Amino acid sequence: MKMKFKLSCIVLPVFTVMIALGSCVPAEKQSEETLFTARELFPEPPRTAGQTDVIELRCNPIDTVRVAFIGVGSRGKGAVRRYTFLEGVKIVALCDVVQENLDKAQDILLENGLPAAEGYSGPEDWKKVCEREDVDLVYVCTHWDLHTPIAVYAMEQGKHVATEVPAAISIEECWQLVNTAERTRRHCMQLENCNYDFFELATLNMVRQGLLGEIVHAEGAYIHDLREHIFNEKDGYWNMWRLKHNEKRNANLYPTHGFGPICHILNIHRGDKMEYLVSVASNQFGMTEFAKQRFGKDSDYAERDYARGDMNTTLIKTTKGKSIMIQHDVTSPRPYSRIHLLSGTKGFVQKWPVRGIALEPDAHSFMDNAQMEKLLAEYEHPITKEVGELARKVGGHGGMDFTMDYRLIHCLRNGLPLDQDVYDAAEWSSIIELSEQSIANQGMPVKIPDFTRGAWKKVDVVTYH
Repeated sequence: MKMKFKLSCIVLPVFTVMIALGSCVPAEKQSEETLFTARELFPEPPRTAGQTDVIELRCNPIDTVRVAFIGVGSRGKGAVRRYTFLEGVKIVALCDVVQENLDKAQDILLENGLPAAEGYSGPEDWKKVCEREDVDLVYVCTHWDLHTPIAVYAMEQGKHVATEVPAAISIEECWQLVNTAERTRRHCMQLENCNYDFFELATLNMVRQGLLGEIVHAEGAYIHDLREHIFNEKDGYWNMWRLKHNEKRNANLYPTHGFGPICHILNIHRGDKMEYLVSVASNQFGMTEFAKQRFGKDSDYAERDYARGDMNTTLIKTTKGKSIMIQHDVTSPRPYSRIHLLSGTKGFVQKWPVRGIALEPDAHSFMDNAQMEKLLAEYEHPITKEVGELARKVGGHGGMDFTMDYRLIHCLRNGLPLDQDVYDAAEWSSIIELSEQSIANQGMPVKIPDFTRGAWKKVDVVTYH
C-alpha cells in the first residue's frame, strides 16, 4: 500500500500536466480545444476603421530610388558600399552620431565615383533625414532601440523603410510598425539577410517543388560567440548597447536570422500562422565567466547581474500543426550555427553545423557530397541564378546581403510587393517579448498575436515576385 500511495502521488501531477498541454486530446481536435491553455498576454487590438491590411502591398514604381542611410557604423558602411553597385539608386543622405563613421561612409561614395551625400550627425537628426522631400527609402542600421521609432516616423513622412534586425523589441513596437504601415500604405521591410543565403533559397525551392514533401518540423538558430564584441568598449557595439540588453532581459533577443528562412518556407501568414510558443533558458554562466577571465573576478563586469540565460530554446506550434524550434546563444564558446533544419514527409535537410540532405527511400543517411552539390545546383533558386554571380563578387556574408539589397530595390523600382513585409517584421521580432514572458513563467505557453488580424488566409504561399 505504501508503494501504491507513492506511485499515485507521482502519476497525478504528470497526468495533470498532460491534460494542460493537450496530450490527452485527439490530435485532430488539439488546435481547437487546447489553445485556451496558451495565455493571451497580448490581445490583438482591433484595426482602426478605414484601415486595411497590406498583404501583397503594391506601391507606385520608383525609377530611381533615392536612399538615406541612418546609422553608418560597421553594418551601415557595408550597406552603403553594396548600394554603390546597384542600378537605379541615388544615395542622398547619410546620418550617424559618430563623425568618424560619417566620414568613412562619405569616403566610400567618393571612392566609387559617386558624389558625397548630405551628412547629418546630431542625435535627433534622423528626423530631419526622414522629413526630406527627396528621399524614397530610409535604410536603418542603428542600435536596436531606434529601429521602430525611426521606421514609424519615416513611414509617417511618406517614406518606405528597410530596418536592420530585429525590427522591434516589444509587442507594442510590433503593433506600431503594423498599424503605421497599414495606415500610410508604405513598405516596411526587416533586413533579414539570411532569407537570401544561397543554401536557404535552394531549400525553399526544394520545398516549393515538393522534393521534401510536407514540412512537419523546422529549426533555426543564432548561435554565435559574441563575447569579444559585447565587452569591447573601444571597437564593439556603440555605447555598449548590446551588453545593456543582455543585462536586463532574459529572452531570445535575436531570433530572426534562423527564424526568417523557415517562416517563409512554412508560409507563415500566407496560409498558416503561429499559434503559441513555450520558451526556456539556461541560467547565465558565460558572460560572468568571460568577465572574470578578461577583467578580473573583482571587476565591475564580473560582479554584474546579467539577466539573459546563455542558451534559449523556444518551441512554436502553427495552426496547421507544424512545429518550430529556434535557439539563441551568444555567450558560449562553440562554433557558429544557424541550424536551418527542415524535416518533411519525403526528406530532411540541414545546413548547420554540418550540411546534409537525406531523401526517401534512403533517408536514414545523408547523400554523399557529390550528390548533394548536384541537387543544390539543380534546385538553385531563380533569384540566385539571376544575381548570384554579382552577389558573390560584391559580398556581404557571402553575397546574401547584396542579394537582399538587390531584391529590395528591384521590387521598389517595379512596383512589386516586397519579399518580406511588415507582418514578417512584427512576427519574427515578437519572439523577443513572447519568449521573455514564457521564461518568466516557467515555460508557460504564450499565444502569439495574429498581426495580420485574419488576413493570413488571403494568400496561400510566400511568393518572391
